Amino acid sequence: MAKKEVLERVIKVTGKVLGLEPSEIKPTDNFVFDLGAESVQSVELVSAFEAEFNIDMDQEQAMAVASVEAAADFIAKYLK
Repeated sequence: MAKKEVLERVIKVTGKVLGLEPSEIKPTDNFVFDLGAESVQSVELVSAFEAEFNIDMDQEQAMAVASVEAAADFIAKYLK
């Protein structure tokens, strides 16, 4: 899967979980500082990404991912 497609899907899922329009989300946005994700929402994001991409991520490493683009890169590693 192309990185661009992964990023688009990450943005879509992020918007759904955080109640934002995908057009409001930039790849460089930080989940907490720019998008306002709280700790519970961070857990929800990890679960939503796992469901969207049908993968099982390392929870501790996934929770350390700070930006939308970093999340796409992190997920792309699981898709190889």
